[in-house]
Amino acid sequence: MRSTSTPPSNRRTRRLASRRSRRRPVLLAGGLVVGVLAAAALTGTAASPSVAATTPSLLTGASFQLAAYTTPVASAPEVAEARSAVAAAVSSAQAADTVEGDIAASGLDIGQPVTTVDTAALEQAAERLDAAAQQLPATFLPEITDSVTELSASVDAQVSQLRGSLDGALAKKAEEEAAAAEKARLEAEAAAAAKAKAEEEAAQAEAQAATRTTTTTTTRSSGSTAAPSAPLPVTGSSGDNSPAGAQASARGMLGNYGWGEDQMSCLVSLWNKESGWNYQAYNSGSGAFGIPQALPGSKMASAGADWQTNAATQVAWGLGYISGRYGSPCSAWSHSQSVGWY
Repeated sequence: MRSTSTPPSNRRTRRLASRRSRRRPVLLAGGLVVGVLAAAALTGTAASPSVAATTPSLLTGASFQLAAYTTPVASAPEVAEARSAVAAAVSSAQAADTVEGDIAASGLDIGQPVTTVDTAALEQAAERLDAAAQQLPATFLPEITDSVTELSASVDAQVSQLRGSLDGALAKKAEEEAAAAEKARLEAEAAAAAKAKAEEEAAQAEAQAATRTTTTTTTRSSGSTAAPSAPLPVTGSSGDNSPAGAQASARGMLGNYGWGEDQMSCLVSLWNKESGWNYQAYNSGSGAFGIPQALPGSKMASAGADWQTNAATQVAWGLGYISGRYGSPCSAWSHSQSVGWY
């Protein structure tokens, strides 16, 4: 009887043939993938013309975006990481452009020999990674992603160094400008104080000269009391030493200086501030006395021996002082408002 069983050698031969037939497509696909990856790495561009045409280069300064494509080869964590790395590369390149622009705009010496950041390698690597993420299986992406991440970190470090140097230079400039402004302020204050002091000393010298002239004239007149070198106005006082009476005396004297009624309002404001038109007003701090607050009060003796008790005598002296120093009561009032004294 003939045996129907298949010899062992024949079965083994069929199994080997079946395995070879299953391996062939896998090996072919693997070869194609390796070829595409090598081409992308060497050329730095995507395989698809439409993708390359729609991917703006980082070298142009335009915002880098992932190119439009149909369905990615894979939707895996590796793809997401690649896209994140591309976005980070774009941010790093933009930060480099920004700090370079800020340094140029400042015009400052930031103490660094190089004030630019070379981002060419980063931009090219980011473009390759973007293309690979759209064309290659996810398993081929980590190595390219790592390269882009390292280049981004290098650019970020250079940007941070330049930014720190620029901030330091700006802070130094601000300090120097603040110091210069403070110096100018102090100098202006000192000049104003010196001017005020000089004016005060000039006024005192003028008053002392007037007193000496009056004394000399009196001595040479054989004992008679002569008028001051500049004629004093007629007081027209009725002996009323009240503020109202003193103002009435002043109003009667304005015409002797060619002043109108408009000057009277300024005079009222001025001596209201100084003494309230009180002929006995005394400033214990400075020693000023009387309605015009003469300093010292004895200056008013040039207008009359009764300067301590007669409001009209004080007004007469005060109007003469205002005329000689300021020209009019309104000018004296303006000066008083400006610096606090007249």
